[in-house]
Amino acid sequence: MAVGLAIASEGGQYNGRLTLLVLVSCMMAATGGIIFGYDLGISEKSNLWRHVLCCNKGGVTSMEPFLKKFFPKVYTKMKEDTKISNYCKFDSQLLTSFTSSLYIAGLISSFLASPLTGAFGRKPSILIGGAAFLAGSALGGAAVNVYMLILGRVLLGVGVGFANQSVPLYISEMALPRHRGAMNIGFQCGVGLGVLSANIINFGTEKIKGGWGWRISLALAALPASILTIGAILLPETPNSLIQNSSNPDKAKTVLQRIRGTTDVQAELDDLIEASSISKTINRPFRKIIQRKYRPQLVMAIAIPFFQQVTGINVITFYAPILFRTIGQGESASLMSAVVTGLVGTTATFISALVVDKLGRKTLFMIGGIQMFVTQITIGVIMAILLVDHGGLSKGYAYLVLALICVYVAGFAWSWGPLGWLVPSEIFPLEIRSAGQSITVAMGFLFTFIIAQSFLAMLCHFKSGIFFFFGGWVMVMTAFVYFLLPETKNVPIEQMEKVWKDHWFWKIIVGEMDDEKKAYTQQGA
Repeated sequence: MAVGLAIASEGGQYNGRLTLLVLVSCMMAATGGIIFGYDLGISEKSNLWRHVLCCNKGGVTSMEPFLKKFFPKVYTKMKEDTKISNYCKFDSQLLTSFTSSLYIAGLISSFLASPLTGAFGRKPSILIGGAAFLAGSALGGAAVNVYMLILGRVLLGVGVGFANQSVPLYISEMALPRHRGAMNIGFQCGVGLGVLSANIINFGTEKIKGGWGWRISLALAALPASILTIGAILLPETPNSLIQNSSNPDKAKTVLQRIRGTTDVQAELDDLIEASSISKTINRPFRKIIQRKYRPQLVMAIAIPFFQQVTGINVITFYAPILFRTIGQGESASLMSAVVTGLVGTTATFISALVVDKLGRKTLFMIGGIQMFVTQITIGVIMAILLVDHGGLSKGYAYLVLALICVYVAGFAWSWGPLGWLVPSEIFPLEIRSAGQSITVAMGFLFTFIIAQSFLAMLCHFKSGIFFFFGGWVMVMTAFVYFLLPETKNVPIEQMEKVWKDHWFWKIIVGEMDDEKKAYTQQGA
């Protein structure tokens, strides 16, 4: 498994090449992104909002039995109330609460995953994530009452929480520094493929007569979950984790030689051993991470997932059918628009993977930020001028909005989409890495829950102003990245502390790290 693409050693870089073992391992792990994306596409669109959209006057789809069975009051209200505002017709907190319940389960489980990931390695957490998602998809597909649906959704949340906490860490630790960006973006590629697959499956199962198509949509989540579960059993543990959880570095050295395709791994092994020695002195990483020396990482662990959610992307990915129904398009056009935006997003994410280790993280953040800001403001202006409470846009303007949304999705998909996962997974030192990633994932779930809970009410009250609201946040986060985020491309993960010491602002806060490290080294000597 040491066959790979040979790459010459660079200054400050470790020896090795992109081996087939690393490539396969990262691809298998990236299916954790597929289960997350698939759930976003299936649960948010197919099982809920698609049914809401079906209930316009004069028509229902073959999937209406789901809504009638589990949410009959909502179905009746949506079918009978035809005089409500375009911006308020989908404001149902009952359905929103149900879809958002996954994020509460994911938030809690991401914190539970931290000690497990730190003490036993990345593989057990990935295995638990795959198995929980597998069980949740089975329950959802076989649900006969709302309690089975809720229990299945909680298990899905547990699966996503464990997978999101461990998979980005696994990929970042397996990849060489010069490939880490491209490899880690494989996780976001998985999310995009999951959403796209869900949209296509939604479109097909809607046509099934008999009202049981939603069961297929839910049950098919078992496919990527099975791949992740089996992969977690077969894949090697990361060298970082092996050294952290063992006093014998020989096993880690053997794995390191296999995944790097060379026997000359001593430089990287020495860095791992040093990082592990420091990490073993830390008993309470969540208490440690609030210390001054880790302040930049803690800020990023909170700010990056927050900004990722207030880009407004969930307005598109969760509620694209609602938006297109709101602007006067039919049900089939709404679903097709979701497929189109899914294709655009997936393609843009692949482009990001190809260029992220060449252009750098900050460049993509800036390009995507400007792109999203301009498109959101433009969409907001069109909606403010042309879309009133009742009626719709003309076909020409509707297609213009679709084109602008595609440009927006592309901007997100090669910036905040993948980089929101990549950057946090590579900035934490080993002693707080598991805790830091748990905070990142938990904050993502928390802010996603808040946005999911509030978006429909915000749409009802802000109307077209919601695009200006999120556009303002895009401007803020772009400035944040420009001034406060150092470039991390090609920096070895166990040497990442130097980017903070060289940064114009963060060096003021972490400048004492050199003295602390010297004192530790002298003490060890």
